[in-house]
Amino acid sequence: MQNPPVSPDAAETVRRARFGELPRRIRPEETVEERKATASDPARDTYNVHEWLVRY
Repeated sequence: MQNPPVSPDAAETVRRARFGELPRRIRPEETVEERKATASDPARDTYNVHEWLVRY
């Protein structure tokens, strides 16, 4: 089975429609997703001025 003959102008039109432009450029910032590894724990992150008395 052979394809029907296509004129050079039609072939060029088809080729330009398919390959006429480059794909959209992807920036490195778009390839990275930043999320926290763990949920923040406010009880763990609070500062206690008297804790040094207990620990040391």
